[in-house]
Amino acid sequence: VQLQASGGGLVQAGGSLRLSCSASGSIFGINSMAWYRQAPGKQRELVAKRTSARTTNYGDSVKGRFKISINNDKNTVYLQMNSLKPEDTAVYYCNAGVRSAESPIYPRYYWGQGTQVTVSS
Repeated sequence: VQLQASGGGLVQAGGSLRLSCSASGSIFGINSMAWYRQAPGKQRELVAKRTSARTTNYGDSVKGRFKISINNDKNTVYLQMNSLKPEDTAVYYCNAGVRSAESPIYPRYYWGQGTQVTVSS
């Protein structure tokens, strides 16, 4: 299973970006998809997560500004980021809990390669 993320870039404060991350491989089902981020010198933190049970969680700092969504047909998770702030600058990583040929019953968790988001003031 591989995760391929895209959509990062440089944007001014107050602007918007949309990240995408697609899962590929011998996928039987996806239990959850999420976005994390890591800024220089800081720990990786949860940005948003959505499960197959349709529960959604957001980090406190992004509530009301970011929205996670999933296209189940395409095994793709999106992160719409609005009203971006300089403190949103980080490498954003997608994460997915996937049942596959390697682990058909219990999900394994995979990470994408990361995409840089830079918000200028």
